[in-house]
Amino acid sequence: MWSSIGWTVVSASLAAASVSTPLLSDPEVFHASGFARKKATAAPELPPLLATLVDIHTGEHVPLDAASPDATRFNALLADRVTSATEALDPRLLELLRSLAANHPGGRIELVSGYRSPKLNEMLRKKGHHVATHSQHSLGHAIDFRVILADESEPVDPRALEKQIRAQGWTGGTGVYLGCEDRFVHADVGPNRRWDGL
Repeated sequence: MWSSIGWTVVSASLAAASVSTPLLSDPEVFHASGFARKKATAAPELPPLLATLVDIHTGEHVPLDAASPDATRFNALLADRVTSATEALDPRLLELLRSLAANHPGGRIELVSGYRSPKLNEMLRKKGHHVATHSQHSLGHAIDFRVILADESEPVDPRALEKQIRAQGWTGGTGVYLGCEDRFVHADVGPNRRWDGL
């Protein structure tokens, strides 16, 4: 039988154990320190929109600012409309559009033609279009486009647009097309020349 001294020792041991060893319970869950208290980081400031590029054949809209589209996206936007082939377009063409858009912020630049595969170029020639046999378009060196100002429905007169291009120091080729159905300007990075198209 246990003596009162024995029970006292056992009671003291249990009491000491309960102080030094916590009772078993659900494990404590630790959360990431300060997760809920982190300051929200501001979204990076986007460059201001200069214009919207519009492919007139597909209706695709692409924002134009100081950083976008990048070259790959621009090349895809101006891919050959028959074969979907792409060509690395000369970067000066995109910079020309950016500089023109900076003079007409919030406007729309309608892309009439970009890269033309030899197949498309020959098809246009056979249909009577006045396109060169060895077109700058087939080299990825040319674009045809028009600019429509914000809050306007009619494009800027292609003759006035060509003057703006030349005023910016453009040294490549320019063509002005004043057809009754389609009015646009051509710009390329080839030799310095100009013409009036149909």
